[in-house]
Amino acid sequence: MASRWRDGPLSPSGDSAGGTKTARMAQKEDSSGETEDAEESPRDLPRWMRLYFYGMHGVTLDVLLSSLRGVLSHRNPTLVGFSSPYLCIMHSLTHFALEKIYSQKMCFRGRPVVFHFVFYPSVYIGLQILIGNINTLTEQERVVSGAQLAVHYVLALYYAQVFHKALAKLQYHPSCFNDPVKKPGQQPRPSHALPGFVRFLFFGMHGFLDEVLFTSIFNLVEKSDRTLSGHTSLWSFLMYGSCSFVVEKLYLHLHFSRGWGTWKRLPIYICFIYTWEFSWGLVLRQFDACSWDYSHYPHNFMGLITLLYLPGWVCLSLYQDVLSNVLLRIKCTKDVKEPRGENGEFNGQLDSNKKLL
Repeated sequence: MASRWRDGPLSPSGDSAGGTKTARMAQKEDSSGETEDAEESPRDLPRWMRLYFYGMHGVTLDVLLSSLRGVLSHRNPTLVGFSSPYLCIMHSLTHFALEKIYSQKMCFRGRPVVFHFVFYPSVYIGLQILIGNINTLTEQERVVSGAQLAVHYVLALYYAQVFHKALAKLQYHPSCFNDPVKKPGQQPRPSHALPGFVRFLFFGMHGFLDEVLFTSIFNLVEKSDRTLSGHTSLWSFLMYGSCSFVVEKLYLHLHFSRGWGTWKRLPIYICFIYTWEFSWGLVLRQFDACSWDYSHYPHNFMGLITLLYLPGWVCLSLYQDVLSNVLLRIKCTKDVKEPRGENGEFNGQLDSNKKLL
């Protein structure tokens, strides 16, 4: 804007003074606009968010694989699977390292097959052996079964071909919406940029993480199990995914449309959660697929729900609102820029021509 005035013809003193003032105002508007754009511009998912997601996703795969092994071995309809807080942390760290490996795939530009089918799977399997996620010890020697190698090789292909590309589409908007509560009906209700199915998957995986952490702590307290092994069921994915999805809808309506505070919403959350748990348990029990029984706990009803877990449900309900606020700031893009290794970032900066869904 200022260059136009410098390049243009000189005007009389009066016009010059007015023009200078106009130019300064225009510069301020431009600079303020640029500042607003900078504040609103999307960026890569923060490091802590990626580590959080890596751990949660790794626990999900642990539960899925162990549950399938149990089904093949015992034909158990409860579909119980296992993981632990230790494996959650290890998944976060190893997949953060794999993220850096994946960002260097441009070094194999002329040999993509070597990277995707040889180099990356080799690093992935090596890291899984290192953290103990692949059993290698027998009484006689260190061996890895062919079935385990095949399964983890397929998982490595999934990470290289699907997971990293899908994660690269997610962008974080720090100032996506304003949160202060106004009078009912006055505060605009934020719209989700993430598809409902994606949010359902996130809540389902988070349900696995919640139950693994919860049961590992209970095993430590009740059974003095220092391995911190936790368990959950594949049915929990559907239960937590659907329950959290509905609770999120309640949060958006009660908080943004009606202006209800946290403690006013909390009783509704708790009543819905207990109703949801009881309904699912009642249905699963008809098929001998219910993985929990609270009959030995005080204040239980039909062994399907118990007031002993009320503090846990209160904490999860409060945390649910935090997760919903975070998900409101994540958007999914159509076009994905090839990952670069600059500054250790995963997928570089967002292109100006990248469109949001």
